Amino acid sequence: MTSSARDAMPAPRHNRPKLRAAVILFLLVAVFVADTVTKFEIAIAVFYILIILLAIGYMSTRGVILLAGLCVGLTGLSLLLSRHGSFEAGLMNCGISIAAIATTTYLVLKTVAAQASAFEAQAQMVRVARLTSLGALTASIAHEVNQPLAAIATSGGACRRWLDRDPPNIDKARQAVDRIVHDANRAGDVITRVRSLAKSEPLHREALNLNDTIGEAIAIAQNETERNNIILHLSLAEDLPQVLVDRVQILQVVGNLLLNAIEAMHVMPTFKRELEITTFQEDRDRIAFTVTDSGVGIKPAALDHLFEAFWTTKEGGMGIGLSISRSFVEAHGGQIAVTSTPRMGATFRVSLPVAERNLA
Repeated sequence: MTSSARDAMPAPRHNRPKLRAAVILFLLVAVFVADTVTKFEIAIAVFYILIILLAIGYMSTRGVILLAGLCVGLTGLSLLLSRHGSFEAGLMNCGISIAAIATTTYLVLKTVAAQASAFEAQAQMVRVARLTSLGALTASIAHEVNQPLAAIATSGGACRRWLDRDPPNIDKARQAVDRIVHDANRAGDVITRVRSLAKSEPLHREALNLNDTIGEAIAIAQNETERNNIILHLSLAEDLPQVLVDRVQILQVVGNLLLNAIEAMHVMPTFKRELEITTFQEDRDRIAFTVTDSGVGIKPAALDHLFEAFWTTKEGGMGIGLSISRSFVEAHGGQIAVTSTPRMGATFRVSLPVAERNLA
């Protein structure tokens, strides 16, 4: 048994150790005396197995083996000291008793070893789960803060260009600095929300207009859409009921889907890069939005794994964005799904309960 296995074993009960030692000693003497003074035909020595069972959890493995050896020795000594009955019957009973003691000792020690192995495996699973959770949390934060950090870098570069002009454009530079401050705060909010999700803390819900949240996400991704010559089509339903959501999380979901759509169209000619966003009332209790790109689409075999953590079709991708998005959406009682036809683009659909349902 390894040291880690011994550590994983349940701690022996040390409550009233002297009492248990006294009971074991008493039974040891009682069985020996009874086995010695009774006839050979009576197999009193088989009760030594009770002593072995009492010693499990109280003595170490070596101590149990030594105790079993002592019981075997006393059984043989009783055979020599007994004076009544058939010696042949006594010899047979002695052999049966020794076999019972040895078998019981072997089985209980194997059982204890198996329990120790199970505890060790369980402890190892807990350690692996903790490391996996820590890794997933680290990857999630790294992935989610990448958006605001990229925006900060872009705004910082724009600010420097406005200041380098002659004369410098102070107003434009000030606007760039404001965007930097906004995105820095957003990065902090993202970290806070991801950590809250990992700790299963309650969401910071507020009643929002989904169209406004989508508009905010589009504004954040504006640089990317312009830089990649994306043609944006909006079809936003009017008079949608509000949703009761954590604004930062839903903003991250929309942002992830927008950036994924933009990346999916990198290989397409610029005149074919079209992105469509729609919102609509799905039914009385739910509203939904879709993000459709005109990229290369997703292979059918990949659709089943698309929302799994650390599974990605992108070279250098982390495979965490869609997993986080699904966690965020499902935490709000919503659903996220994808449909795609190869070479015809992909459509991500997110549905969310309306605020009235959440408030009920």
